[in-house]
This record gives sequence, C-alpha cells and structure tokens, in this order.
Amino acid sequence: MSFDISPGECLGVIGPNGAGKTTTIRMCLGLTVPDSGRVSAFGLQMPGDALAIKAQLGVVSQMDTLDPDFSCAENLLVYGRYFGLKDQQIKARIPQLLEFASLTSKADAKPGELSGGMKRRLSLARALVNNPRLLLLDEPTTGLDPQARHLMWERLQLLLQQGKSILLTTHFMDEAERLCNRLLVVDHGRKIAEGAPRELIRQHLEPDVIEVYGIGATALVDSPLKSLAARIEVSGETVFFYTADAKPILAALEPQHQLRTLHRPANLEDLFLKLTGRQIREDA
Repeated sequence: MSFDISPGECLGVIGPNGAGKTTTIRMCLGLTVPDSGRVSAFGLQMPGDALAIKAQLGVVSQMDTLDPDFSCAENLLVYGRYFGLKDQQIKARIPQLLEFASLTSKADAKPGELSGGMKRRLSLARALVNNPRLLLLDEPTTGLDPQARHLMWERLQLLLQQGKSILLTTHFMDEAERLCNRLLVVDHGRKIAEGAPRELIRQHLEPDVIEVYGIGATALVDSPLKSLAARIEVSGETVFFYTADAKPILAALEPQHQLRTLHRPANLEDLFLKLTGRQIREDA
C-alpha cells in the first residue's frame, strides 16, 4: 500500500472489517511496524524521527480516551503537557478550542456529563492542542446521531479550509463522499483502488441503479430483464440492476405492481460493495 497526503487534503481509507484501516493509522503513528516499506512525514521518517513526527500529529481514535476525572478544560491542559507545551500556552488555546468544539459552556463539565457527540468533539479539540499539521481520525463519527455527525463534519471542513491535512477511516460512505478529496479502497491489507470519489464511481460503475424488491423480485435475475442491464446483483430479497440506460428496465417493471422500485444514481456504497463484496465480515 502506497499513498501520500497534501496540505489541506482529506484522504479517506475505506474497506471491510479487518481490511487494514486501523492498522494503517497505527503504522502512521509508529505503533505498528510495516512488513516492508517506510512511513515518512514532513520530511522525516519513522521510526528514527518518531517523536518529531508525532509532535505534528493530532489523533482521534475509535475508543473514548478522555480522562473521566478531569473537566473538559483540564483534559485539554493535561494533554497539551505531553507535547511539552507550557501551561500558559495551553490555557491561551483552551477557550478557542472549546469554542471550536461548541463546548464553551461545558468547560468545567467532566466527560461523563457529556453526550456522545460532545465527547467526540472534545476528542477532536484535544487532538488540536498542539496545532498539528496532520490529523489521523479513526472512524470519528461512529455511534453518533445524524445531527452530531453533521456538526462534526462541519468542524472537519473548517480544519481543511485552514490547511490541515486529514487521514480519515470511515464506514460511512456519505461521510467519505462529503469530506474526502481522495479515497483509498483497501481489502486484505492491500490498496485495490484510489481516486476522487466521483472519479472512482465513473471508473468502476454504470451510472444508474434500479433497486427492485417485493414478492417475486429475485425471480427477475433469470427473466428477460437480465439482458437490459449491464450487471445484476442480489442482496437478500433485493435485486440491483446496474445500467447506462434505465428507461427500458423501468418500462418493463411498470406493469409488475407487486414490486417496488427505486431508481437512483450509482454511489460510493455501490462502489464499496462491488470492489469488496457483499458478504458480511466480523470484526478482525
């Protein structure tokens, strides 16, 4: 696997469970040694320059690593000390970071008093204490409700506008399409595709998708409609027709009132499933 990230760019890493997304983050942090190759950043190289590289990184992991005994402000203060920052420097940044995270009113609250979305935003604020050049975000919105996810996206987009670089792993395809300039699709520890989201969709998929479900939907796989589609996939009781011209298929389906159809453009989820398969994988 080989990739690079430019200033102000968000590079997304998507793949099934066990594909190597978190391992990629760990290698960038020097926590996992690559089988071969090297990790370099800012003109420096792991592992020899690990401390200098980490000083310019911000990390939000999947797990909640906030200290439950400290207030929000204290969590930021203590974390800043790990980077050798003086208390005066950190205290000057704390109000800005809390405002950025929409947590100004929660400065004295402990993490246990916060909602899931607030905790994730506090983790993001903490990752910014050292004013990093590169943020490593491992599934940063997992477990959040739609409103909390959208607020997190807004904050990440602000960071990109400020010139920060972001390496993001995610299972949410709408998140990847909204935030990422470029995507790596990984599976079994290997990069299987790379490019801008829309570019990848154009390269690998037909432009239109017709989803059909209802009584007798799966029988369509062996019907004359098969010849009208470039490709057909089945998932459970739903049949997916991939095509460059949806009109003939929709016309043929119209008399079949027992079936329900959804006509939509191809998206990143279709790309993900085509490249990595529809089989559910357990966490690895």
